[in-house]
Amino acid sequence: MNIIYMLLAISVFVALVFFAAFIYSVKKGQYDDMYTPSVRMLFEDELVDEKKETSKSTNETTPRKKRLTK
Repeated sequence: MNIIYMLLAISVFVALVFFAAFIYSVKKGQYDDMYTPSVRMLFEDELVDEKKETSKSTNETTPRKKRLTK
């Protein structure tokens, strides 16, 4: 039974060490994304159908496209 308590204590200690390492790396900026903002302008925006508007010159309904902004 003593071995279970010892293994439980060791596992909690190891978990706390990994948690502390994670918090330290987040505060130091390890997970900051430096690549995506620089290439975001190269990706095409998705187009979304908006309301269909009638054309004044031909009386046809044409779908209007709108760019998504992030």
